[in-house]
Amino acid sequence: MPDNTVTIYHNPRCSKSRNTLALLQQNGIEPTIVEYLKQPPDRAALKSIVKKLGVEPEQIVRKGEDAYKQAYAGKTLSGDQWLDALATHPILIERPIVVKGNRAVIGRPPENVLDLI
Repeated sequence: MPDNTVTIYHNPRCSKSRNTLALLQQNGIEPTIVEYLKQPPDRAALKSIVKKLGVEPEQIVRKGEDAYKQAYAGKTLSGDQWLDALATHPILIERPIVVKGNRAVIGRPPENVLDLI
């Protein structure tokens, strides 16, 4: 039986994240909301999310954040090392990420989530 649960990894201070959540709700979907800065996904959850996105961990790193500039800028890390970095510094996780079943998308632009629903 397919998992039709929709989860959004959300930052309420981010306009793209708020707009993505609103778009889901406008389409009749009340997702499970994970405020990932308050409840960060662990390394295993991040690995699963990256797999569902079909990208490498580095591709969901927000490189404009101070945490990136101070600790990771200019460094070459493996996928596992990036997962560790994202788990340690959840502010680095691109937002919002919406997961449904075995698929996920980044809500930039928010309309990307329409592919999931």
